[in-house]
Amino acid sequence: MEERLVRHVLIIANWRKEASHALSQTISEYLTQKGITSSIFRTNAEDEPLLVDEGTDLVICLGGDGTVLYCARYLQDLGIPILAINLGTFGFITEISVDEWQEAIEFYLSGKNCISRRLMIRTSVLREGVKVFTAHGLNEMVVSSSGISKVISMALRIGDTDAGFFRSDGMIIATPTGSTGYSLAAGGPILDVDLSSLIITPICPFTLSNRPLVVSGESRVTLTIPKGQRTGLVLSLDGQQTFPLMEEDVIIVEKSRSKALLVTSERRNFIEVLRDKLNWSGGGLHA
Repeated sequence: MEERLVRHVLIIANWRKEASHALSQTISEYLTQKGITSSIFRTNAEDEPLLVDEGTDLVICLGGDGTVLYCARYLQDLGIPILAINLGTFGFITEISVDEWQEAIEFYLSGKNCISRRLMIRTSVLREGVKVFTAHGLNEMVVSSSGISKVISMALRIGDTDAGFFRSDGMIIATPTGSTGYSLAAGGPILDVDLSSLIITPICPFTLSNRPLVVSGESRVTLTIPKGQRTGLVLSLDGQQTFPLMEEDVIIVEKSRSKALLVTSERRNFIEVLRDKLNWSGGGLHA
């Protein structure tokens, strides 16, 4: 194990969570004692532009899963690891609890804990052949109705192959990290977070044979919105970025060139988080 060189840390604090106010200052003072400079970025909204100081070696994120998604979006092309500390109940992404922050930082500096390289997606919208929107996400991209009528129609293409025509309440394209989010609630599978795959999950499909599909992370997934919709449509990324869609828009989802770098917990792994969050531990065999 090699010690990691950390000179400057950016502390991103979800200021809507009261606990982040004092903790961000405590962590900053702790880092100062170790000869590490730091700055605190107080965020109150998911669309607030994140300013990252040049020479930042580590980001410490104080909040919940939503705060991590926000950080991942702005850091995705910078290659800076994110050490996420959960200020509430455990999230699926934030494995480190609030009373473990000092231990987690110590482990990181000494090179003990690992970095999980998470696949992210890049979503683009083409309108009459012109790219009108592009953004990155760590969890999922969702196309859904923005009006009263729920059912929408869309054509799905995977790579160069037409994969069918869907009538449903919407469509989710999720990453392994996002497999425990909206996709899971819509009946999608749970994937190990270190896989390189995409999950295509129809939301309440009109045809019962339409089932979630897991494809290679190298796949290019295309959704085309045909004419004749009975409702407005909207695209959503990680529940934080939205874009209004029009008929004949083409949505392209593919893996991002860069990954989210999440510092893992030494205390619990992904399977343990799943077990505890989904209450899989009840009624088992006892030695």
